[in-house]
Amino acid sequence: MSRSATAVVLAGVFLLGGCMQATLSPSSDATMTPRDRQLLAHPPYAQASIPDQYQRHIVDYQRRERPGTILVDTDARYLYYVLPGGKAIRYGVAVGEEAMAFSGVATVGRMAEWPDWVPTADIQARLGPYPARVSGGPANPLGARALYLYEGNKDTLYRIHGTNQPEYIGQAISSGCIRMTNSDVIDLFGRVSMGTTVVVLAPGRTAQIGRVLGL
Repeated sequence: MSRSATAVVLAGVFLLGGCMQATLSPSSDATMTPRDRQLLAHPPYAQASIPDQYQRHIVDYQRRERPGTILVDTDARYLYYVLPGGKAIRYGVAVGEEAMAFSGVATVGRMAEWPDWVPTADIQARLGPYPARVSGGPANPLGARALYLYEGNKDTLYRIHGTNQPEYIGQAISSGCIRMTNSDVIDLFGRVSMGTTVVVLAPGRTAQIGRVLGL
């Protein structure tokens, strides 16, 4: 191996060992479909500048949830997808206002790409009127993907989903659901399966999960 190649390899090792804050790719080419690329090429909403702490990172994960589990830290506005070896992927999210937020343990009972949105009676009363059904697409509030949270066989009516308002990532603004950027929810969707466990921490129970790792 040449000296220059050796230097590149050693630099990579030092970066990996140095706990540098390095985000994952902002797009998920491996899991994006041709339809995703087409619909997200010119989305009908403003492109938000997501603060660095709410971009996608690999982090140390000291809690006991098993790999493949999703954990949502409501207070910190983070969603974690637990990896093997004491690591997790951390995504920034928008969460529900405290009075409307879900907390507890659920499972993924349904998964949908570019889902239609059916506003609940409560949302119609508070925020409507909306059409009875809004077709899937980049202008749809559910965005590119949706994970439907169930308790047993009962739909909780809470979702982890994309958004047409990425500027709200990092805030408590939604009507209870957990919003992600469309690129992040596409990435997460490609990792989970039906029956995945989802733990949503109640306000006041932040996970205090550790350092960001370099990639």
